[in-house]
Amino acid sequence: MLNEKFPKLLSKIDEEIDELRYLIVVDENYDDEDTDEFDVFDPEDYSHLVYIDERVQKVLGEEKMQKLIELLEQDNTFSEFIANEIDNYGVQSSMSEDEIAEYIIKIIEEKLV
Repeated sequence: MLNEKFPKLLSKIDEEIDELRYLIVVDENYDDEDTDEFDVFDPEDYSHLVYIDERVQKVLGEEKMQKLIELLEQDNTFSEFIANEIDNYGVQSSMSEDEIAEYIIKIIEEKLV
């Protein structure tokens, strides 16, 4: 199913990928006093944390990863967006974790691969 949705991206990854979480991880951001992420990604400003997996980073390379950040910063889908690192973002959205993951991978598939 993922091969049908994201054929260009998955054709560049050597291993079989059957779940979106092997490409991108999106978690709800909540107030956890034990984590360092809270300093950067305040749950009041960023409802979700996004991590782009190394497999995708390898396919895109640093230049296209930077382009992804630019595209997401300009995209009005997220009311707030911040890139803490080239592969780690905070977003404010009412979408579910799965919807955010699929949305970002779709951008990668359509504009960067």
